[in-house]
Amino acid sequence: MAVKYRDYYEILGVKRSVGQDEIQRAYRKLARKYHPDVNKASNAEDKFKEINEAYEVLKDPEKRKMYDQLGSNWRAGQDFRPPPGWQARDFGQGGGGAYQTEFHWGGGGPGGGGFSDFFESLFGGMGFRQARGGAGPGGFGRGGVLRQAGADQETSIRISLEEAFHGGAKPIVLQSRTVSPQGQLEVKEKRYDVKIPAGILPDQKIRLSGQGEEGTGGGPRGDLYLKVEIEPHPVFRLNGRDITMDLPIAPWEAVLGTEVRVSALSGGIDLKIPPGTQGGRKLRLRGKGMPNPKGTAGDLYITIMVKVPTHPSKKELELFEELKKSSKFDPRA
Repeated sequence: MAVKYRDYYEILGVKRSVGQDEIQRAYRKLARKYHPDVNKASNAEDKFKEINEAYEVLKDPEKRKMYDQLGSNWRAGQDFRPPPGWQARDFGQGGGGAYQTEFHWGGGGPGGGGFSDFFESLFGGMGFRQARGGAGPGGFGRGGVLRQAGADQETSIRISLEEAFHGGAKPIVLQSRTVSPQGQLEVKEKRYDVKIPAGILPDQKIRLSGQGEEGTGGGPRGDLYLKVEIEPHPVFRLNGRDITMDLPIAPWEAVLGTEVRVSALSGGIDLKIPPGTQGGRKLRLRGKGMPNPKGTAGDLYITIMVKVPTHPSKKELELFEELKKSSKFDPRA
């Protein structure tokens, strides 16, 4: 008996050449759109099952390879008969899909959990297990709906350099936009107390387990990832785990040497300036940069900036004039 050919690529809206990641993304997008709990259209449940059937074949490299062997000349709705000997092929249970799905063989109608005659003609009885009791991560859950974990979500969190250095708790409020059962756009706010790990760097992510999208069919929620952005600091600059800063000193401090109290992120530091220190010289303080939970902390680099008085007093001018006459120093020699 001929059945109607189903173009699983067309159902998911992807090209035959796409990779497994794009197939999964297309499936998740359509599954959310046509989920019977969200979409109240009369054909939503049938569409949802059609999407699940297409994904069951294309998510698994073995099933997809077999399906592709039918060729690309077929069109959806054409009469189709499996090629001679098709049912005799050795078809094991593939393990390449993102979710391992089990099926209820309760018939192909709405609510029955079964698949189309086309699917049965290709894969029926070939390596599938009948689900028993409640569905696992890849089975069917409440109401015959595919049990699947919710998608992970990502947003950014902006913190100060001090917060990144010391770590600690930071309360934030995030907004999410959802569509109500009445079709209206709703904006909801949710408060989180985020634990900032000491020494976290820009573009690293903080994971909030179970705070992503809701699962389907009783599946667990996905996770929420917060991508870290660190605000520019007026004194310190971050370079990997190293921190740099400028330290202004007077000309006589550079010539004679001195000891300066420096306010670093790690606390106060008494820094010795050697005599004859040139402007632009960098002094390195090991381990005073960003902490590293898994290894050695970064370093603090202090760049010496020799500053001169912009409004010298009469006495200062006299002293500089005396220095000019008596000094044999030539900075351009």
